[in-house]
Amino acid sequence: MKIERFEDIRAWQAARELTKEIYRITNSGKFARDYKLRDQIRDASGSSMHNIAEGFDSSSDEDFARFLRFRAVP
Repeated sequence: MKIERFEDIRAWQAARELTKEIYRITNSGKFARDYKLRDQIRDASGSSMHNIAEGFDSSSDEDFARFLRFRAVP
């Protein structure tokens, strides 16, 4: 089965659900008041989604695999 859209990739779907949960959690309590930490955690959670989408649109399977190896934090 050929995947036509990155939104159909199960890993992207899971990353999206995780990102939604991260945003929910960081909207309250201490996270909501610590803007730098909140934003850093949100950016890291969205990074997986962005890497999958960007890699999917790359020119080759090799490039796609390279995007999947990227990590939010070294």
